[in-house]
Amino acid sequence: MPETPRRRRRPDTRRSVIAALGAMAVAVAAAAAVAVTPPANAAAPPTPAGWTRVFLDDFNGAAGSGVNTTDWQYTTGRGYPGGPTGFGTGEIETMTADPANVSLDGAGNLKITPRRDAAGNWTSARVESRRSDFRPPAGGTLRTEARIQMPNVTGAAAKGYWPAFWMLGAPYRGNWWNWPGIGELDIMENVQGLNNEWATMHCGTSPGGPCNETSGIGGQRACTGTTCQAGFHTYAVEWDRSTAVEEMRFYLDGVNFHTVKANQVDAATWANATDHGYFIILNVAMGGGFPDAFGGGPDAGTEPGHPMVVDYVSVLQKPGGATTPPTTPPTTPPSGARDAYAAIQAESYDDQAGTAKETTSDTGGGQDLASLANGDWALYRGVDFGASAARQFYARVASGAAGGVSGLVEVRLDSRSSAPVGSFSVAGTGGWQSWRTVPANISAVTGTHDVYLTFTSGQPADFVNVNWFDFGH
Repeated sequence: MPETPRRRRRPDTRRSVIAALGAMAVAVAAAAAVAVTPPANAAAPPTPAGWTRVFLDDFNGAAGSGVNTTDWQYTTGRGYPGGPTGFGTGEIETMTADPANVSLDGAGNLKITPRRDAAGNWTSARVESRRSDFRPPAGGTLRTEARIQMPNVTGAAAKGYWPAFWMLGAPYRGNWWNWPGIGELDIMENVQGLNNEWATMHCGTSPGGPCNETSGIGGQRACTGTTCQAGFHTYAVEWDRSTAVEEMRFYLDGVNFHTVKANQVDAATWANATDHGYFIILNVAMGGGFPDAFGGGPDAGTEPGHPMVVDYVSVLQKPGGATTPPTTPPTTPPSGARDAYAAIQAESYDDQAGTAKETTSDTGGGQDLASLANGDWALYRGVDFGASAARQFYARVASGAAGGVSGLVEVRLDSRSSAPVGSFSVAGTGGWQSWRTVPANISAVTGTHDVYLTFTSGQPADFVNVNWFDFGH
């Protein structure tokens, strides 16, 4: 629910209303069903075979405490600085970081709670992942999932409620005006306490365009067993680059009910919406274009204080094709097992985000680490620099990046949030397998450290491949 995006919910046709009537009919039937649901603080499912978990928050912590600000950031106020008010959607609340609006419940959940003061002013909350690099590896799949109970309020008391779990393309940050071209994935949206979820992909231009903005390319499904409001359900999207035609698959409780394929739009539109990472958003808005399509609100009869409850958020990725790495993560070497002064193969990482492996044509063969772009990183544990300080860093790199696309290869020690001890800039080298060794000065380093290679760029496009790296005195 960014600033310009939610204007789409001021519908241009009667289709939304017709769909809503169908959804409410299904909701009646669903409400009559009886099922046993997992507890409110169920653990995230174990990582399936062949997948790697790249992000997880179970929201464990003391009641009343805030989110982990290493992973999340609060977005407060009536919009982003420099963007339109009301996040461009017509919503009326003020977002805050007040524990009354957003906090852990002490039972393994995050609660986002809209509230209204004596003067009739609404407040709520919006949290976003700090990371904006969530995307599948080349030829692979990314799955973003959350287990959520929607605000447990229905009927007239729910007028104006608009909870959502969604993702936005990284180029939106700092621009605030480039929607919908940079892409949006609405994994779960709901309004007015209806027993229904909407899932939508936004892209292209607005109004109209190849993605039918401002409505987007959407689907919907009712919750079964228990209603969306009365119990927890899982909501997910799988962004799949392993299929013949790239696609986005949306799931409710494991059922794929909506799919958007790349060949539904022109190639440029799809590339503009997907050639970068995404960040995750959890929020509850009050009022705005989407609620307006279903009766409006909030009004005097709307009940404040009903939270959206989030049990966990998980992101998994799965490699594909010839670039498939082992399904078992590399064994972490014992402290000092990596020699800083011998070539460390880039693909031998102990953890990573946003990278892919591929066969290299560089001397010696093997694999390189590919598809590296802004926000990607790789971790190499237990690198022994010894007692004599290392002052040089060398990396074997290649780049087929287009003109004007460049970035930094950075070295950080022991934490991704540490300041770099050194870096170098790289742009196109003549091709993704056109290799050269680039040196850089670093601050004096001794002892044994976990080494992070981080990749930073002002553009969203991939800018470098890395085959190996080492250090020198």
